[in-house]
Amino acid sequence: MLVYNLRLQPCIILFAKSPIPGRVKTRLQPFLAAADAASLYTAFVSDMLDRLRSIAGVELELHTNIPTDAWSTSGVTTRLQAEGDLALKMFHALDGALLAGHPRAMIVGSDAPTLPVSHMEALLASKADVALGPSTDGGYYAVSSRVAHRDMFKDVPWSSALTLDRTVAAVGRCGFSVELGPEWFDVDEPEDLDRLAASPNLPKRTKEWLLNHGR
Repeated sequence: MLVYNLRLQPCIILFAKSPIPGRVKTRLQPFLAAADAASLYTAFVSDMLDRLRSIAGVELELHTNIPTDAWSTSGVTTRLQAEGDLALKMFHALDGALLAGHPRAMIVGSDAPTLPVSHMEALLASKADVALGPSTDGGYYAVSSRVAHRDMFKDVPWSSALTLDRTVAAVGRCGFSVELGPEWFDVDEPEDLDRLAASPNLPKRTKEWLLNHGR
């Protein structure tokens, strides 16, 4: 196992897709038009960047699947995700940050715009090798790690009710300790929009989108 040089602040990596209509938030269609789903997703990512910027003592990066200027004014370091499936993308993102000297790296998804900052801080403060933030659909909204192994996401079925459990098992097979943080919800299905609209203290851009679309 690699020994990392611990010298920098933790690194938070927000994973996002280029907001191309018809390629993001597809499970919200046809409930939403493709263009509306894409604009909602753009708002989610912008609001997540604002939340993550409020966490003290970390470095923040945005990793996108393909080049995009959607968030070019955010002032955040932007990189491209590695080639391959999601398992490889996540491994390379964590491994790259740890090899760069960060004592811990955390990948955060872009589907939970109301995610409390305290939940992410709890994952960063974990003493376990890997900490996962469970989502209510059986997946997870973030993974925080001080180690990386190519097999830590092996055979994980993504977007499944088994995603979290299979990840815990895969990480365990790598010999790493695992901790689960506080639970939250993603916005993936049409019914999730109702829960989102009823949430208190909605972030700015998501709130604007909901108001503009009669939610």
